[in-house]
Amino acid sequence: IFCLKFNSSAHLHHNQDNPKLRFEAKYVELHPLGEGGCGSVFAGYRKSDHLDVAIKHVPNKYQYCKHVDEKGREISGEVAVMLKLRSGTSHSAGRRAPIALLDWYVLPHELILVLERPMPAVDLQTYVQECRDWFGEKEAKMILKQLVKAAISLQDKKIFHRDIKVENILIDMSSGAPQVRLIDFGVSCFTESHSEYTTFYGTEIHAPPEWWYEHTYSARPTTVWQLGIVLFECLHNKRFNSTKLMEKKLQLRQNLSKDCKDFMKQCFIQNPRRRPSLEQILLHPWLNPSKVMSLDLHTNEHEEVSAATTDVLI
Repeated sequence: IFCLKFNSSAHLHHNQDNPKLRFEAKYVELHPLGEGGCGSVFAGYRKSDHLDVAIKHVPNKYQYCKHVDEKGREISGEVAVMLKLRSGTSHSAGRRAPIALLDWYVLPHELILVLERPMPAVDLQTYVQECRDWFGEKEAKMILKQLVKAAISLQDKKIFHRDIKVENILIDMSSGAPQVRLIDFGVSCFTESHSEYTTFYGTEIHAPPEWWYEHTYSARPTTVWQLGIVLFECLHNKRFNSTKLMEKKLQLRQNLSKDCKDFMKQCFIQNPRRRPSLEQILLHPWLNPSKVMSLDLHTNEHEEVSAATTDVLI
């Protein structure tokens, strides 16, 4: 009879030093959910309580942004942003829209993110397609209002998502009513109100006109432009291309309300300095039919649109 000694403490220490083993000890990875420009996402669950999670694998070459934390450690920009979002979380409108980061593991060749996975939920593109027979302005308005509030919450935390689009918006039905959740912070960054960027990260066909004309863009007007794209794609069942909008007038559905058309016109003003802020579009009559915007704000916005038809292209 041979007796083999097993050093449990040594095994535990090895697990603690090996991020892959720590991940596998805590989570089970299942089938793929999708693949994007920054990595692959799989369904999974936490072993301790069978909590549904999404597991994102990001190869090192796709970790575009790095961030130095308060301890001087260099960490993924995506992790840094999601940790900032997780701090001081609130259940108020817009503030729980970003999907939560539960865990992350730094491996030699990739980063593994373990993310909250609301169930049931589908991305906005799928949701609109599945609801095409009855999806209209009323439904789009409910989603856009949540989305604008979520964008303002990010802005308050000095976070620039950079790639808000229908594929990066989940519609969470766990409460019975559609709730907007933001996903994929892979190209997000911290920003200041005056910050300008000369390298474009995100979906290029959604880049605002200022990027194409001047190769520079900033967080606030870019986010407003992208929200306009989300609304357009929801209501027209077609893909949006910024360059096509700059080449010719954009055709809007004739049966849309005047306020809805005006909301999109405001988002698509070509000059970023004339494009309204997130706070201004939140007050737009289309999102607030029972309220009247201040006369000065409303008049100025419409003067800017009518003063240069080619500036709006609608």
